[in-house]
Amino acid sequence: MPGKLAPDRPADLQAPPAPVAKQLWTVDASLTPGSPVSDITELTAAATAAVRAGSGTVLDSSHVIFPNGAVTLVLILAESHLAIHTWPEENLIAVDLFSCGTIAAGRVAGELIKSLRLADPRVRRMERGAVRR
Repeated sequence: MPGKLAPDRPADLQAPPAPVAKQLWTVDASLTPGSPVSDITELTAAATAAVRAGSGTVLDSSHVIFPNGAVTLVLILAESHLAIHTWPEENLIAVDLFSCGTIAAGRVAGELIKSLRLADPRVRRMERGAVRR
């Protein structure tokens, strides 16, 4: 199978894009009685609003509600993804925001903590991927 031809002229050559920092932000917290996580419509709206507040773009979403009331919500973002998992029997919520773009992930995490009325939040950030130079 033939490959792609190399450009003929120097003007056709483009520098590779600058590497983008890839980060995983996590939030582990306790649910409070007022946390709207059991209502998938409210949870999706809050997560979408948090992403927008961080200048992110939601492309799609999917969710599952389990028999015990636990919820998994995933938002596919132009910048990667946001996943929210709840364990009502443990009073626990875990949020994972993977970013490979310019989203303000710390702002997203803060907005989620506020809008979902989470208690005792623990926020962590981890660099992902190989460092390219």
